Amino acid sequence: MQVSVKTNWLKAMGCTLAGFLLLATAPSFGQLHLPAMLRDSMVLQRDAPVKIWGWAAPGEKITVQFNRKKYKTITAANGKWLLHLLPEKAGGPYVMTISGKSALVLKEILMGDVWVCAGQSNMVHQLQLHNITYAADIASAAYPAIRQFYVPTLSNLQAPQQDLPEGYWKSANPVDVNRFSAVAYFFAKAIYEKYKVPIGLINTSVGGTPIEAWTSEEGLKAFPAIINTIQKNKDTAYINTSNRKAAAYNAAKPVAVDEGLTGTVPWFDTGYTPKGWLPINIPGYWEDQGIKDLDGIVWYRKELELPVSMTGMPAMLFAGRIVDADFLYINGRLAGSTGYQYPQRRYALPAGMLKPGKNVIVFRVINNSGKGGFVPGKPYCIKAGEQTVDLKGTWQYKVGSVFAPVKDAVNAISLQNQPTALFNSMTAPFVNYAIKGFLWYQGESNAGQPDAYAQLLPALIADWRNQWQQPAAPFLYVQLPNFMEANYLPSESQWAIIREAQLKALSVPNTAMAVAIDLGEWNDIHPDNKKEVGLRLALAAEKLAYGDDSVVCAGPLYQSAMVEKNKIIVRFSHTGPGLVSADGEALRQFAIAGADKKFVWAKASIEGNTVVVWSDAIAEPKYVRYAWADNPQGANLYNKAGFPASPFRTDTANQ
Repeated sequence: MQVSVKTNWLKAMGCTLAGFLLLATAPSFGQLHLPAMLRDSMVLQRDAPVKIWGWAAPGEKITVQFNRKKYKTITAANGKWLLHLLPEKAGGPYVMTISGKSALVLKEILMGDVWVCAGQSNMVHQLQLHNITYAADIASAAYPAIRQFYVPTLSNLQAPQQDLPEGYWKSANPVDVNRFSAVAYFFAKAIYEKYKVPIGLINTSVGGTPIEAWTSEEGLKAFPAIINTIQKNKDTAYINTSNRKAAAYNAAKPVAVDEGLTGTVPWFDTGYTPKGWLPINIPGYWEDQGIKDLDGIVWYRKELELPVSMTGMPAMLFAGRIVDADFLYINGRLAGSTGYQYPQRRYALPAGMLKPGKNVIVFRVINNSGKGGFVPGKPYCIKAGEQTVDLKGTWQYKVGSVFAPVKDAVNAISLQNQPTALFNSMTAPFVNYAIKGFLWYQGESNAGQPDAYAQLLPALIADWRNQWQQPAAPFLYVQLPNFMEANYLPSESQWAIIREAQLKALSVPNTAMAVAIDLGEWNDIHPDNKKEVGLRLALAAEKLAYGDDSVVCAGPLYQSAMVEKNKIIVRFSHTGPGLVSADGEALRQFAIAGADKKFVWAKASIEGNTVVVWSDAIAEPKYVRYAWADNPQGANLYNKAGFPASPFRTDTANQ
């Protein structure tokens, strides 16, 4: 995501404040106190020893009563206490009483399966952000036995924290389900409907964060450079000095003047008479329409005729995606704004904002770097009742401000992106909480250094299993989907290397991967299809975590390749009921090369559970690749169960 230096500074300062707040909310050892996880409506892990812990005065006698059993202990010198409850079958609701010098009563407790759902924005993405695609799913959510614990976003660079300042368990109903991770909800719904076991989701995820931020210091001990960064970051003087320099840099920058706001009449006002505006198309980037390398503020204006039948009622304006930020004005009134490029623009217009006849629609678009404007391939329209008016086509534009090129920028340190920052604050506080397994959806933020991910992902898996003291806990993760422009020539790809690292992580026992190269969108890093991702993870869990060997949960995975004369024969595992071309057409996205590694597109045919690949241009083939691209558009090798093959290559950087 492209953001300004000022934005980075504000984010970093926000994270710093959050870290201090976390430290300030450490338990006060005196009266009986429970961690934020242990509260009404929680889901505890069935069929496993369960830890219940908290704080009280040193030497205080603590009793826990649960499901007709009584457990006792005495607090340690530091005031902490911990009890191990015997395994319980799925069921509930139950009541738990914890007593010492005072007493606490927890109600509506369920015994079921608890899954930690972690990663970056595609795990964060809540159902409410996809409420058009999944309107029916939200309206029909009536699953009191599916519950999510939401972990607030916090950062800490000093040490693992003991507790969270807040958090809550909510059930899946039409109101609260809007805050559920969409991927996690569809996963939980599928598991619950099959096994009728309560499902607890611990949602600990933050957009735009790298895998190192989620790993403990112990888990990163094999990475000396990262350990060096961790030690340096523990010096609060270093962090504060760096961020003060960034603040000073931003304060010294000249403030950009927007002519659209500083004139006698602002350009969004109904009394403004436009002069000197030029035609431009929506959607599209302005750099592709005659404006060269402009970072700044560009205004878009259109006069739109609307019938009486579309007015006098609430409406929705869809403006796809805009790079980077925007303010929308309708008939001189601010109708909505978004501060960064990724959210889809869906602005609710109250009754009375639109009027019969001429309506003046104005966008103020702010772009900090790269191409600015309206992303193609997204919806651009106004909907009112059953009627829709298209917004695509010719608008008028005028430049309000041109940003000076940035030289020698001083960037603030974003705490949430630092190694261990999120583990310390958003994971460590609940490693005592017994779980069934992990769901992981992350990798986009590590695409700039994809080779390291092949070591970092297994390190995270080992670290979390060690932290939870559950060495065989199922770890299910999502391979990155297709994204960015399609390339119609064989090419190199950092996203493909990340996918390769994710594929290699399947060598770690008790792991499973959901392939998603057919579920992405070229123009959106947050694809709308979250349900299928959740369902694929659920099928993987059915096989790996619930022991249903009859389930086909994955597509073909590369196993081996053998050269025979001018052809390469590729063998796969997870072929299920057999290999197939998903659309019945010839197989696409196979490329082949000789010893020089100059890849050309190849022909490919399915023969049993193998794929035979060749090209008339390569007499002595040595290497083969499949779907090796940021966006391998048209990749169509599947198994007959309907799952896509994972991308792969037989050449590697060290060959």
